[in-house]
Amino acid sequence: MNIKKIEEIVRLMEKHNLTEISIEEEGVKFHLKKGLHGVIEKSVVAMPQGPAAPILRHSESQDVRPTKKETQNLVEIKAPMVGTFYRSSSPDAKSFVDIGSSVKENDVLCIIEAMKLMNEIKSELKGKIVDVLVENAEPVEFGQVLFLVEPL
Repeated sequence: MNIKKIEEIVRLMEKHNLTEISIEEEGVKFHLKKGLHGVIEKSVVAMPQGPAAPILRHSESQDVRPTKKETQNLVEIKAPMVGTFYRSSSPDAKSFVDIGSSVKENDVLCIIEAMKLMNEIKSELKGKIVDVLVENAEPVEFGQVLFLVEPL
């Protein structure tokens, strides 16, 4: 599913005042849900082609970077869309997660802004943030690895 198709779906949601929509196309399941304050939350799940990439959250930073050997058991959290990566809800707010943070399912890990919409990226598994691979306010591409998480 390309970004233009996603943008079109978001426009249709706004036009018809929809609060939630799910679409499955070409092996990808896409779910949009309008949350509090009109923020649209997205979740994209690739259908079985290997393990799903979960999304996680981190808080207090410990600079413990994984070695190549240690990365074998880590889960990559990837960007589900193109946009701008933000570690917190506002410039003066604390980061959602940091290296060493423990996260559980549905914890917010970051925000990706796309077309003036703030999209919360949530954890799909319980684990510990081992690395944050993107700097705040940096542009990200679809599928780019954002976090490395050690499953618990």
